[in-house]
Formats: sequence, structure tokens, C-alpha cells
Amino acid sequence: MEIKSIHTNTFQSPLKTPFKTALRTVHNLEDIVIIIECKNGMLGYGEGSPTAVITGETLGTMREAIEYISGFLIGLNIQSDFDDIINIIHTKLLHNTTAKSALEIAIYDLISKYHNKPLFSFLGGDKMSFDTDITVSLNDIDKMIDDSINAVKLGYDTLKIKLGNDAKKDTNRIIEIYNALPKNITLRLDANQGWNVEQTIGIMQQIENLNIFPQLLEQPIKADNIDGLKQIRDKIKTPILADEAVFSLSQAKYILETKSADFLNIKLAKCGGISEALKIAKLAQDYNVKCMMGCMLEGPIGIVASLHVVSAMSDTITMIDLDAVALLANEPKNCSVIFDESHITLSKNSGLGITY
Repeated sequence: MEIKSIHTNTFQSPLKTPFKTALRTVHNLEDIVIIIECKNGMLGYGEGSPTAVITGETLGTMREAIEYISGFLIGLNIQSDFDDIINIIHTKLLHNTTAKSALEIAIYDLISKYHNKPLFSFLGGDKMSFDTDITVSLNDIDKMIDDSINAVKLGYDTLKIKLGNDAKKDTNRIIEIYNALPKNITLRLDANQGWNVEQTIGIMQQIENLNIFPQLLEQPIKADNIDGLKQIRDKIKTPILADEAVFSLSQAKYILETKSADFLNIKLAKCGGISEALKIAKLAQDYNVKCMMGCMLEGPIGIVASLHVVSAMSDTITMIDLDAVALLANEPKNCSVIFDESHITLSKNSGLGITY
């Protein structure tokens, strides 16, 4: 299982509809697919989508980072050098978390194929079926109401409502979307750092006074304002989910120690891959804090890899925001994983259960 070569390709797909948040608008997905070939002919696949406004990465920087790190991996053995490989990925270059994650996914694909196990089983999990929420992009109120109603018709019972570009309008967005939907629909609010502390407290207290209680409020303020996050948590009833504030294990530990959030959002592209995601989830488990597994706007390989991690830590990772494939106009190919709108079922095939 000696690594022979590492190559990258580009995965592209138009979206069904533009993806809009307080940070960006995206019309087409374009990400990096990694193919690691071993001397015995076995292939491992990884994927990562550059999100410049969150991780600071672009397609160009990802390719350069992958090429640089790959130089230290050629010739190493997936089985006997596994721990060294993971260490090299994380220590030879700072930051570049999406590039590292893509490399790690391919490595984990290979090691689980070597053991002839699906990745979730190799990681200690057994759960195969999951339900994800769906994102409602940030648009005018009527469009967001229509998108929310259509999502419910497709079978989604949990909606993530994007907010954050106009605090005054956001209050009305929440109220009108809530009133337009059946009361058994779960709402998650995500302001993508678009509010400040005072706006957040004001908006949330206003809707809570109307007996509107979302399941959670995700990262309402700037990621570096942890004190502000704790201040908000102390003033509102809706639980706080930390997202952009949690890239690393040390950041997760600080938020847990200071009780600045109720939940953590783990994303492979933020933390650098499967190994770090597992560490964060296990740390949260020690604090009896539940987590969400989230994603960037990315292709099916990254989504499937995230679900394998969820399976391994399903007692702690209890919320799933892995809807990116449902947003793509093109159906996944070469995939034994079943994507059926909100419902996703992993494959019993060895490795990820998906190729490129």
C-alpha cells in the first residue's frame, strides 16, 4: 500500500438555484478532487471546496498546498505509516484546512479499503442512514417563503434559514417564514456573522416574545467575538451553535470551557479533515455537548466522508447539515451511496463508497 502518485482534478456542477448567504453568492460549484494511487493499483479519493471568505482558500492555493504536502507523502505506506501520514498532512503547512481535509479523506478511503471495511465501520460506527436539513438561501421574503414551502413538499422537516444581510428585514423573514410553515417543521437560523451583539439579542428576544423558538441560532456575530457570543447566550433562550468560531480543537476547547455556545458545528474543511473532526467530537462528548456536522458548498465525496464521521460519533453528532448534494443540478456519479433529498444512506462497500 505504498503511495505511488497523487493527482488532482476539478469537479464542477451548476447549482439548481443560486446559493446566497450574508457572506457570498454562488452559482456554480467548483472544487478539487484528489486521487491517490498506490503501487498495488488501489485508488483513494478525496475532495474539498475552496471557500475564500471562510477558510481563505482558492482553487489555486488548494492545488499548491496539495502539491506541496504530497511531496512528503510519496513512497509512504498507507498501512504501516498511517499515523505519520496524518501527522505530515497537519504539520508540514499551516492553515489550508480544506486542502488538508481533501488529502485526509483520500487517505482514510485507502486505509478502510485495505481493511475491506466501509469507512464508518473502520472508524467504529454502524449507523448508515441519515436525514439532513436543507438550506434556504438569503433572498427577499417572498422568495424565501416559497423556497421553504417547496422544501417541505420535498420531504424536508428541518430548514436552515440564511440571514444576516439586514437585521431589520431578518426579523420579518423569520416571522413570516415561521407563519407560512406547518408547526412541526424545525427551523435553524444562520446569520453567518452578519449581526452584532445588540442586533442579535434584539431580534431573538422579539421572536421569542412571539413564541417562535428555533432549534438553534448559528454564528450570529463575528467569529472572533467569543465574549459577545457568551453574552448573547446569557440573554436569549434559543441555543447558540458556534460555526466559524470553531476551526481547531483548541478553539473548540475554549468555547466549551467558557460555555460560550450550546452546540458546535464541525466541518471537515474547517478543521482539516477526519482525524481532527473526530478529536473535536470526542472533546464535545467529554463536555456532554452535542454537535452538528456541517459542510461547505461541496461535492458528493466530501459529503459522504462527513457522514462516515457522523456514523462513528452518532451519539454526539446529532444534527446534520449536509445538503450540498441536494443543491447541485447534476446527480452524483460512480456512487453507491443513496441520495434521496433529505435522506442519505451510506454504502456497505469498502472505503467511502464513492469514486470520481
